[in-house]
Order: sequence, then C-alpha cells, then structure tokens
Amino acid sequence: VAVKQMSLRKQPQKELVVNELLVVRNNKHPNIVNYLDSYLVGDKLWIIMEYMDGGSLSSVIKEVHMAEGEMAAICRE
Repeated sequence: VAVKQMSLRKQPQKELVVNELLVVRNNKHPNIVNYLDSYLVGDKLWIIMEYMDGGSLSSVIKEVHMAEGEMAAICRE
C-alpha cells in the first residue's frame, strides 16, 4: 500500500477533500490506483491507496519520451 498524508490545516476548502474521498471510495477500476481506506491522525488525513511500483503518471511523463499514440492510449485507459 501507499500512504498519502495531507495536512488539513493547509487545506483552505476541506469540503473538496471530503468530496474527493467520496469519489475515489466509490469508484474502482483495474487501470487506476484504488483507494483502500483513510484515517484522521491528529491534524493529518492519511489516505491509504494501492501501491504503484512505477511512480505517479506525472513523474513518468516527465521522465519518459512517448509518442502521441502512446499518450493517447494511456489517457484512454
């Protein structure tokens, strides 16, 4: 698993965080990293997600040169 820690003090619109959690909790798909659980620890929200070995999509895009067709296939999935 991967744990994303978010400081709630730094979130100006906490309702957006709650809405995001509701969306990811109710949507499962084999091609995305899925939400597993969340915990409130002090003033931090810990979001437990599936672990993705290759890193985030944004980091892959910055490091790997892809042809337009490859980018389209990734976006489609």
